[in-house]
Amino acid sequence: MGSSMQSAKALSDHNFTLGEELSTTVSVWTSQVKTVLQMCAHISNHLDYSKKSHANDDELIAASFRNRDGSAVSVSEISEMVK
Repeated sequence: MGSSMQSAKALSDHNFTLGEELSTTVSVWTSQVKTVLQMCAHISNHLDYSKKSHANDDELIAASFRNRDGSAVSVSEISEMVK
């Protein structure tokens, strides 16, 4: 039990109504922090997926600008591809 909840219990034990209010505040705050942490994890997972996905796309694009022997496609060849 955290110090805020210990304080809330001590206040409630001494018949202070503030104890219950502090307990409610701690509960709401804890719930909100957990929600923020879950959303951060979700965003992090999405960024990891996007990074991996775009890396694969980049590899495909880079491969399309290489000749069979691995040498770079010339600018004139690229211009012909675009037409």
